[in-house]
Amino acid sequence: MGADHKVAILGAGFAGLCMGLRLKAQGETSFVILEKAERVGGTWRENIYPGSGCDIPSHLYSYSFEPNPDWPEIYSAQPDILAYIDGVVEKHNLSSHIRFNSEVVGAAWDEAGGFWRIATAGGGTVTAESFITAWGQLNRPKLPPIEGRDDFAGPAFHSAHWDESVDLAGKRVAVIGNGASAIQFVPQVAKTAGTLTLFQRSPNWIVPRMNRPYTEAEKAQFKAQPAAMEKVRTEIFEMAEARLAAKRAGTLPVEEVPIPLAHLHNQVADPALRAKLTPDYEIGCKRVLISNDFYPALTRPNVELVTEAITRMTPQGVVDATGRLHEVDVVIYATGFETKSFAGETAITGLGGVSLAHAWRDGPEAYLGLAVSGFPNLFMLYGPNTNLGHNSIIYMIEAQVDYVLQALAAGRPLSVKAEVMERYNDDLQQRLANTPWAGTCTSWYKTADGKILNNWPDTARAYADAVAVFDPAAYDVVKTPEPAE
Repeated sequence: MGADHKVAILGAGFAGLCMGLRLKAQGETSFVILEKAERVGGTWRENIYPGSGCDIPSHLYSYSFEPNPDWPEIYSAQPDILAYIDGVVEKHNLSSHIRFNSEVVGAAWDEAGGFWRIATAGGGTVTAESFITAWGQLNRPKLPPIEGRDDFAGPAFHSAHWDESVDLAGKRVAVIGNGASAIQFVPQVAKTAGTLTLFQRSPNWIVPRMNRPYTEAEKAQFKAQPAAMEKVRTEIFEMAEARLAAKRAGTLPVEEVPIPLAHLHNQVADPALRAKLTPDYEIGCKRVLISNDFYPALTRPNVELVTEAITRMTPQGVVDATGRLHEVDVVIYATGFETKSFAGETAITGLGGVSLAHAWRDGPEAYLGLAVSGFPNLFMLYGPNTNLGHNSIIYMIEAQVDYVLQALAAGRPLSVKAEVMERYNDDLQQRLANTPWAGTCTSWYKTADGKILNNWPDTARAYADAVAVFDPAAYDVVKTPEPAE
């Protein structure tokens, strides 16, 4: 008895949908996309906080094969990105391949049948010859282990689980964390909150957000002349690639530090506040953020920046290391995501019953960020060491999908050779040691012992080149038992 589908895809965000769209474009119809939620969108479905948007210009943060002449501005907001995703799905009638409310809780390689058995919440099972995971890196919100966190008496939520039922107008709001999400929603919340207290563990390097609306004339030109739109996309890509060189370890302050420092000085006049907002680590070690309104928000009379560590929480609020109790009505956590496991709670089992959790006991790693030895026909989109700190992840995803399509065309169960994967990752970690992410800061890119799990060490083009041609010699063909006569 064969599998239900040739391909099963986990997740209906940008990556999973890209895989489905490319399969459909090739004429393949035997595939299913398993989505935990009731609609598509991934991170753009979930992050609905005020001010949510992308820090990659829209003409690059979109599929190359589905350009959009109607982007309203250079950096688009969450509703516009989600509308783009919805439009692409509708245009290609991809919903017919998506099973909503179908969270994948486990998957096991069936050695006798030579296919994957995929378990969904509620007890369902899907079988597929190949399993493509597109579970993302930033979708498992992380709450900090603060003593008494659950004792707080008021509403409390993570920015990725924004509670729209909570009216923040006039309220005393505490925001814990100041990363990429916080710098987008803090300026919005500060406008209506009675007070906003921002608890900062360490400051960020922030550069200006060079945003503006596209004019109607520009959008008309993009529609009439697709080449003009492609030119804009190429220019954005090349500028992003060039920025990576400026962030390399060893070239540290020369190219980029004057820009964020000038940005800070231009927007924050108070030297004491400015000192609290000046990083003491290399630019690029953490994600460089872009904003025009975060610094001005911190200068508002109803906003306070607290840099003392949080020691505990009480029903009334937050206690810092000086013993001061900050009484608040609402707590919003902007404390990022659990980014080290990739698979989250999903139990994946490969050859010989070995779990992915065991294979990754020393940290997630994969060949080209795509394949793990001992897990036949399992391919990961946006897997280990494929995140970027300078360019569009959509570009990376498209390159990965092209590679996976070549692998699927082989038509046999394939498992990357252990020695190939080990050699690749040894070299990868050596290259990562010479990047800004290996610097002195603490970041979500790396483990406590300094191993970088998330980022790719080179340009986006270098990655696309690395995965451009599928090499069958890097893989073993997995034999399945001959059927009994």
